[in-house]
Amino acid sequence: MSEKIVIYQKPTCSKCRATLSLLKESGAEFESVNYYETPLTVENLRELIGKLNLSAYDILRKDEPSAGHLAAASEDEIIKAMIDNPDLMQRPIVVRGNQARLCRPPENVLELLK
Repeated sequence: MSEKIVIYQKPTCSKCRATLSLLKESGAEFESVNYYETPLTVENLRELIGKLNLSAYDILRKDEPSAGHLAAASEDEIIKAMIDNPDLMQRPIVVRGNQARLCRPPENVLELLK
């Protein structure tokens, strides 16, 4: 694979730091996007969810206090909530071409490096 690798992450997140370390150790070139500094748009997040082949609910951090009201929410409502409050989104997400992985555990990134 020669597609560009992009990691969407939060620098203070331990899983993000571990995934970044694995990417650096692999020698692969990648771009790091701190989605707190460079917020995702609804379109960006929809595209990520599509590449993950998951639902918005699947990447919702359900243990966040502000996620409680989203248990019965629609896909659009969950996406809007994650855009408005990035802490609601599971991280990190690594993309390579048309594939993406939620790197929880961080070793999931290795699937994109083959």
